Amino acid sequence: MKQQSRSLIIGATGQIGRQMLSRLGDHALPTTRAADLIPGWLPLDLAAIATADDAERVLASVPLHAIFCLAGMTNVEACEDQQALATRVNTEAPGALAVVAARRGIPFVYFSTEYVFDGMGGPYLEEDDAHPLSVYGSSKWRGELAVREACPDALILRTTVVYGLDRERKNFVYGLMRKLAAGETMRVPNDQVSTPTYNVDLATVTQTLVERGASGIFHVCGPELLSRLEFARRVAEELGLDASLIEGVSTTALGQRAPRPLDAGLRIDKLRSLHPDLTMHTVAESFDDLRSALREQGVAG
Repeated sequence: MKQQSRSLIIGATGQIGRQMLSRLGDHALPTTRAADLIPGWLPLDLAAIATADDAERVLASVPLHAIFCLAGMTNVEACEDQQALATRVNTEAPGALAVVAARRGIPFVYFSTEYVFDGMGGPYLEEDDAHPLSVYGSSKWRGELAVREACPDALILRTTVVYGLDRERKNFVYGLMRKLAAGETMRVPNDQVSTPTYNVDLATVTQTLVERGASGIFHVCGPELLSRLEFARRVAEELGLDASLIEGVSTTALGQRAPRPLDAGLRIDKLRSLHPDLTMHTVAESFDDLRSALREQGVAG
């Protein structure tokens, strides 16, 4: 009996991966690192894929409809300490997997970031020049180049500050809730400006763009340009938490080694122009939906 081709979800345990799994259902083939193997999932570790031959060996007997490369090394500080690993996971492995997609004639989706920009003149359009400041940003920018070279029809989605329901409870909203619910002060940069993105919107747009045969670079993010401090305070207010516990500080005061783009954020003019029916929600609009989901998860009052 011939196997049904499915969409490979690399990064299926993450917040976007989980959203994609819920949409694609039986048409998805989730992956995980072998050490964390889940029954029915394909073992795939980006750190072990350096070449297209490596990727082909992993996927040799797997019929695929599309490849979604949602995973990556996203800890900005860790990337500074482990540059070779960041290059392997964020640059070389996606490029190798894109070769496989091109050979099979299937869609390839690569998630990138606003960190490809220097934060000197945001919010940015797709055609603005990249100038990453950190190892993380550089590895993602070089990943974009590798993917485009290997698979010219690839879809590259840049996004930023992704929040929403997260089974692993790792995103910014969960950290904020834990701190404030415990009555602890949380220090948040007041000089980093970005465009927070609701993960439900991001997954919906990703799926729709692939279904419509989109290719090239798209910015997919929320419509509001907010500092991290403003975002944190809005989240606190939406959840009925004490926003006075949020302390705004400069990025310098946080003592982070990796430089961050400050005046950043992404513009979604292209998405709105080519796909006007696709909606990216504001923070307030997203919490109309998210608040009840967090309560069901038992993490919001």
